[in-house]
Parts: sequence; C-alpha cells; structure tokens
Amino acid sequence: MEQEENKYYVVNKKALPEVLLKVARANTLIETTKMSIAEATEEVGISRSSYYKYKDDIIPLRDNMRGRTLTFVLSMADEPGLLSLVLKTVADYRANILTIHQTIPVNGVASLTLSVDILPTTGDSSKMVEEIEKLQGVRYLKILSRE
Repeated sequence: MEQEENKYYVVNKKALPEVLLKVARANTLIETTKMSIAEATEEVGISRSSYYKYKDDIIPLRDNMRGRTLTFVLSMADEPGLLSLVLKTVADYRANILTIHQTIPVNGVASLTLSVDILPTTGDSSKMVEEIEKLQGVRYLKILSRE
C-alpha cells in the first residue's frame, strides 16, 4: 500500500469540523490577547487535550500572505548540498530568508529552522513548502508560524 504524502490544503471554513475551528480560534486568542492555553480553551469550549492534538495542524490562511513571515522547521539528513538545495528553492520562489539556524547533526540528522519573508514577487508559498518537503533527504517539515 502506497504511503500517503503530507499535503497542505485550502479548505472552506464550513467544511471543517467544529473542533478545528475552535482550535484556530484558541490559537488566535493566545496570540492576540496573551491568554493562557487553559483560558483560551475554556473560552472556546474545547478540552486542552483537543487543543494540543490539533494546535499545530490548523493555521488560518490570510487573503494576502505577501509581506508575511513564514517560519518552518525541517529535520534533514546530514548530506552535502542539502541545505543549499533548500535555500535555492526559497530563492527560486523569490522569497527572502530572514533567519536561518541549523543544529549540529546528531546521528546523521540535523534540524533547520528557517524564517522566510513572503514578498510581492514570491510565488505560491504553499508550493514552495511542498517542494522543500519533497527534497531527497528532508525527513520532516512543519510550519511553525505565519505572521
């Protein structure tokens, strides 16, 4: 059986389960009002366990991602040239790298945190992330934030 690839989808709000919408609302409350997780989950009416289960899986798509910062973390093999390929992909999409931090590889695996400025000239940022995720040697990619 073929393993299903991770994909990012744009889904209409009305098609989402209520728990995901509440998690997104809790994330917004935590970011904008500095509420604690306990306060935010109580406010929106979900358990903390539901919040923790989905908190990293739903990020609201803004109508205009341009001028926004996208931060993601990758787990990648310690292979010569792999970091260059990741950076080239960002450059090919005409995004601007703001910060980059790579850990020292342990057991042949390094962690990379990258913050990218999405410019008016940047191509489709979701396709950029998808392309990076498909690079040979990239084991894991997670979007941490969109600001």
